[in-house]
Parts: sequence; structure tokens; C-alpha cells
Amino acid sequence: MANFLIKRFLQAIFVLLAVTLIVAFAIRLTGDPALMLTQGAGSVTEADLMMIREALGINKPFFIQYYEFLKGLFVFDFGRSFMGGTPVADLISKSLPATLMLAASVMFVSIVISIPLGIKAAVSKGKWADQTIRILSLIGLSFPNFWLALMLVLVFSIGLQWLPPSGMDGFTSFLMPAFTMAIILTATNVRLVRSSMLETLQAQYIMVARAKGLSENTVLYKHALRNCAIPLITYFGLQFGGLLGGIVVIERVFNWPGLGTLAFDAVSGRDYPVLQAVITILSMLIVGVNLLVDIAYGLIDPRIRTE
Repeated sequence: MANFLIKRFLQAIFVLLAVTLIVAFAIRLTGDPALMLTQGAGSVTEADLMMIREALGINKPFFIQYYEFLKGLFVFDFGRSFMGGTPVADLISKSLPATLMLAASVMFVSIVISIPLGIKAAVSKGKWADQTIRILSLIGLSFPNFWLALMLVLVFSIGLQWLPPSGMDGFTSFLMPAFTMAIILTATNVRLVRSSMLETLQAQYIMVARAKGLSENTVLYKHALRNCAIPLITYFGLQFGGLLGGIVVIERVFNWPGLGTLAFDAVSGRDYPVLQAVITILSMLIVGVNLLVDIAYGLIDPRIRTE
């Protein structure tokens, strides 16, 4: 296990270096922050722009800037934001918990709902319960997340006035953004659980477990679900990583103070340090989730643990 973890850690370092290098190069093609900061300031000379670039540190060669970014990464020092001069580490510290709490709540709700429904659909293959669950999942997949978010705001905030329309203030503010993403993820996960369980339920050891007189819940949740858990865990892990990176739309609609909103504002303002920091943190989280998925393989399947 130690050799495995060291190998994956080295791979993670390589991936992070590649991601940060590509991002650092790409965002510098979006425009000059000095021009952005001087918009509406009247007559601005080239000397003024040079002074601003020097103050921001963007007059240095690209690889010097990248080296300074990597050096600061080891001490969680991403420099200061171009828009206001706030330390980027402070901005990340305020936004990261909001994104993680929202993403974790979405995944928890989705998994808790999708596993029982997927198993029920598989056990009831071809019956009315299976047909109903499949139709509902298809309807859930048909909703664009931004449209569903706007409809929920229109109904529950403007119409019924039950829930706050935006912001992060108490438990009720979690409901609409979490429910918006959970509907779409659950629709996908139900179909995945159903297909995995259908294949597993045809195996001989399931027939043997039933012949021994074990209860149906024991057969389904202890034997069948555990043996089809590898593809499920793989997909859930990738899904959580994608959720972290793609939650920006939901955060913008609900004005959620997370990394997505921070990244969107950074792109609009050509705020290089903030955007680099956000993408680096998200990359580290995704790599970490993938590592946890690999470790979970060994905990679930003894054959993989032996290998």
C-alpha cells in the first residue's frame, strides 16, 4: 500500500504541474489586467500601464511568474488579488468550505436516493415500478440545470416565498441549489445502479445466497451491491470531481459564495492569481478524490487488495 500511495502521489504531482502550467499560459492570453484596471480612467499613458504591470508583477517573463507561483503554492501563498489587493489565500479559505459543503450535500442526497431506487428498478425489471423509475430518471436527465434552478427560484422564492432566492444563510439556503444538482445526478445514478445490479443479480453466488435462505435485503445490499460497487464507486468519484468543477453555473444562479463564483469573477477581471489558485485547488481536490476511490477498491474487493 505504501508503494502504491507513493506512486499515485508522484503521478498527482505531475498532473498538478501540467494543469497549472497550461492554466498559467492560457489565462495570460485573455487580456492585459492593466488595461482592465484602467478602463474608464481617462487618458492613460504607456508609462502608466508599465507601472501598473510592474506593481502587479506581470512584467516579468512567464516562467519567472510561474516559478514564483509554484514557490508560493508550497506555503499556501498565492499572492494578492489584482482586484482589491486581498490575499488570494483568504479568498480561497472563505469560498472553499461553501463549495465543499454544497457538493458533499448534493452527492449525499443523490447516492442515498439513487441506490435504493436503482436496486428496486433492477429487482422489478419490466414491472410498473421499474418503468416508473426509468421514466422519472429520463425526465430528470432532460432538465438543464440552469433552467431548473431558475424555475425553483421562481416557484419557491418569488411565488411561495418559502426559501431565500440566493446567498448562503442557514439550512434553507442549501435546499434549492442542492436539490437542483441532486435531481440531475440522481437521474444518472439510478440508471447506473440499475444496470450494474441487473448484471450482478444473474450471478450464481446470488442464487446460492438465496438458496441458503438469506433475507432479500441481505442478498441485495450485502452480496449484490458490494460486488457491483467497483463501477459505482468509480463513477461516483468521477462525478464528484466533475461536480466540483462544474458547479459554477449553480453558484452564479443562487449567488453562492463558493469557488465557482470566485473563478467567474476572476475571469471577468483578468485576475490571474485568483484564477490560478482556484483551478489549482480544484485540481488537487479531484486528484485526492481519485486517490480515495483507488483506496476504496482495496477495502471493498479483497482481490484488488491482494494485487
